[in-house]
Amino acid sequence: MDESTISAYDRSSASYAQDWKEQPAPVDMYALLQTHFSDGPTLDVGCGAGRDVAWLQSNGFDASGVDASDGVLREARKAYPHIQFHNATLPRLDELTPGVYQNVLCETVLMHLDSGDIPTAIRSLLALLVPGGTLYLSWRVTPDASIRDDNGRLYSAFDKALVLREMSQHSKIVFDKEDVSVSSGKIIHRLIAKRR
Repeated sequence: MDESTISAYDRSSASYAQDWKEQPAPVDMYALLQTHFSDGPTLDVGCGAGRDVAWLQSNGFDASGVDASDGVLREARKAYPHIQFHNATLPRLDELTPGVYQNVLCETVLMHLDSGDIPTAIRSLLALLVPGGTLYLSWRVTPDASIRDDNGRLYSAFDKALVLREMSQHSKIVFDKEDVSVSSGKIIHRLIAKRR
């Protein structure tokens, strides 16, 4: 994970948590999760302040969350003390046990990685799943060249073929769409895949 991005989330974790709380609920994503996720252990990688983990739990999923930022994890634990949150860092996710999750959610995190780390991240996310498990993956689309926002967060520009090449080797893609997020208003690309 890009260190400047982690530092930005750590420095302003309360502000980011408030921003995410005030955004409209991502009902478009939630509809996809209800359609494609099934019963079983569920993990949100890059969970931020925990909003989506809380939604998963309230909709019957045995969900927990991980993030690379200790700051946003503090916000998540404060808001949802009954939910398990831990530190784990893409692209390798060495802190986690592979092959134990039925569902993995990774919503708008991939773009915070250097493009060279994306293949490793895809392999790590898929490795978390049991055979037949489901990965929901999305990223904010950055055209042309990678940029940093005013807080120093990295937004990598990369071709989706970089993701598809890795995913197609280890999974079957069942959803592939670029759209405007109901929650953030940003253009994001969504992929859902079943691990082989």
